[in-house]
Amino acid sequence: MTAETDRETTEHRAGDDEPGADAGVGTSTGSASPKPSPQSDSVERAPIRDERGAWLVGALALVLGGVFVAVDLAFNQGKLIAPIDDAYIHLHYAAQLGSGHPFEYNTGDPVSTGASSLLYAFVLAVAHAAGLTGTALLAFAVAFGVGCFALTAVLVVKLGAALTGRVVGVWAGVLTAVSGPLLWGAASGMEVGLTAVLVTGSVLAFVREWGAAAFRWTPALAALLALVRPEGLLFAAMLSVAMVWTVRRVHGVRLGSMALSCLPLLIGVAQYTFYRLATGTFSANGVQSKSHLYDRPIFYAGEFLDRTFANIRGVVDHFNGLNNTDFVFPLALLFFLGGIGYLLVTRPEWRALCVAVVAGFALVVLSASTLSTALVHELRYFQPFLPLFLVFAATGGHALTRLVPRERERRATLHAVLLVMVLFTVVATPTWAVRLGRQAATIRDTDVSVGAWISGNLPPGAVVGVKDVGAIAYFGKRRVVDTIGLATNGLAEASNNGTGSLYEALRALPEGQRPTHFAVYEPWPGTAMQPFVDTGVFASPPMITFPVRTPPDLNNQRIVPFTDQRVYRADWTLAGSGDSAPVEGTVRDYLNVGSLHSEQRHAYEVNSSQPGWQPYTVLRRQGDVLDSGRTVIGGETFTAGGLTPGQPVRIATRVLSAAENREVRVRIDGRDAGVWRLPASPGVWETAEFTVPADLVTSSDVTVELEPTRPLLSPYPEYTSFGYWFVQ
Repeated sequence: MTAETDRETTEHRAGDDEPGADAGVGTSTGSASPKPSPQSDSVERAPIRDERGAWLVGALALVLGGVFVAVDLAFNQGKLIAPIDDAYIHLHYAAQLGSGHPFEYNTGDPVSTGASSLLYAFVLAVAHAAGLTGTALLAFAVAFGVGCFALTAVLVVKLGAALTGRVVGVWAGVLTAVSGPLLWGAASGMEVGLTAVLVTGSVLAFVREWGAAAFRWTPALAALLALVRPEGLLFAAMLSVAMVWTVRRVHGVRLGSMALSCLPLLIGVAQYTFYRLATGTFSANGVQSKSHLYDRPIFYAGEFLDRTFANIRGVVDHFNGLNNTDFVFPLALLFFLGGIGYLLVTRPEWRALCVAVVAGFALVVLSASTLSTALVHELRYFQPFLPLFLVFAATGGHALTRLVPRERERRATLHAVLLVMVLFTVVATPTWAVRLGRQAATIRDTDVSVGAWISGNLPPGAVVGVKDVGAIAYFGKRRVVDTIGLATNGLAEASNNGTGSLYEALRALPEGQRPTHFAVYEPWPGTAMQPFVDTGVFASPPMITFPVRTPPDLNNQRIVPFTDQRVYRADWTLAGSGDSAPVEGTVRDYLNVGSLHSEQRHAYEVNSSQPGWQPYTVLRRQGDVLDSGRTVIGGETFTAGGLTPGQPVRIATRVLSAAENREVRVRIDGRDAGVWRLPASPGVWETAEFTVPADLVTSSDVTVELEPTRPLLSPYPEYTSFGYWFVQ
């Protein structure tokens, strides 16, 4: 069968007006007949009906998008508010970009990668440069998202018609237009609409360009998809593989066409090369902050797999529609797999595409599931792929009706099955509108209100430490420091290690960049803030408290994980007080436990006796001494430098321990130096010393190992170490 024959067959099937038609592959089904017939006349009229149906579905999506925006306004006294703080992160990056400060979250900052969508930031930056600021820029973002969503619905109709038939295309488009999650994402101000239209558009372009195996629009759209989201890059990469395979199968080795097909991959390489050159790492700040690879002090492969597959199970549960989130209609995942299987068996021309779609979906789910935030914010990482998912799910409904033997009953059954899908979807649509409005009101209660208060009550030179970095920076008009590390480079790792490491990183900032105030909340995401209050770094009482008054949903949840947000003055009076040695003598070296910079310089590691234990850092104050420490179960390893060989070394530490077993064996460069019994200190830290004999100090650098005296058996040594001083 030639590629041209395939193309003609596909075009005929796309215009088929019979929902039960199931033309065999390679059969012209009347297109070769020189005489007009009722069927050929139907084929000629079908494109007109297809276009009309597609644009009617697009209009439905546009109207429903407007309804969702109206609900947002109704919940917020006529003001447009985003239902998620991350939308304001994009707006702020776009405002900076449009003002000539690309990727500087604060003017003068180094480049940061807190904007997870490069392409979307540029789209919004164009609007900002055109004069849209403040809420007007948000209005543009929402209008743009709703418009992209409506266009996506149109493309879904065309794609469904091209793959299976006109009826499937129209019903898939309706499923898309009434989808609550997609309407939520389109009206959220996020990049959901733009990503969705690029996902659907690139697949439709592949279908239309497949017949000639000459891909032009497909690699261009897929390249934009690679720029809009990290998950989009993975999906675009699979489309590139399908394009290369198709070109090679039809034309053999054509380097030009194959190179053009690899354009999305080249765009991905360029993007991450930019990250590396601009920030020193290939990992974006969001990945450093949220990924299971980085978000805890010690990486355990087993824990990584456990957490990731727990997210995968959650995603599968949502896409199968059997939980109470109403993300899709019941058993949608089974219909999707049935649609894929049906096309693989009956449509050989789409096998490469089906394999690419399945592989792309699998990579998207796997990659996003490595993030601790995979299942929050209404599964926004997965929303853009929902239209394509619905196309194949509707195809699965079509495949099911092939079991009906008679054509008339088959046609009625097809409409009935797809109608049930739509009914299960549309019955949940109003709940998503209410959810959007309630969540927008919650963001107004919290981050937007805090930003407005900061703008009117803090001096222009104030520097504000924040957990939610979007609306507070966008409306507050003050320099911000992101304690979670999305917009402030270097703080993601510190935050993931605990309060002590975050304190050390903040106090190490230049004085003009160190926060003078904090606008924070207590629970995750980010590390706990209460120790900052307890130690006096946050001056009590707070300057103002913003309680969350928005009622929770029926699951007793809100879009934010906290019940109030507070603004504090910062007090750095005791910053650095923990560095002073607690013993007399000449300090040759000092390991500040909790300071990631000091720990890295001393090759510091916690050797946990129990796999899975995380040695988080703490912040503690006694009298006028404020210090960070790290909880240990087992032992530690570190290297000290600047020593004089042949002289004994006193190792002094500030330690807190109430455990039954407080004995650790000390090894110096692998040689036994004796047992160190740490003092009992259940409520306050104590100073402890251990003397290393002179004959073990054979060089200026020594490696110290503290390990359990009974390595296998509990109780293990359990203590909090705040630092080590090496005195000679």
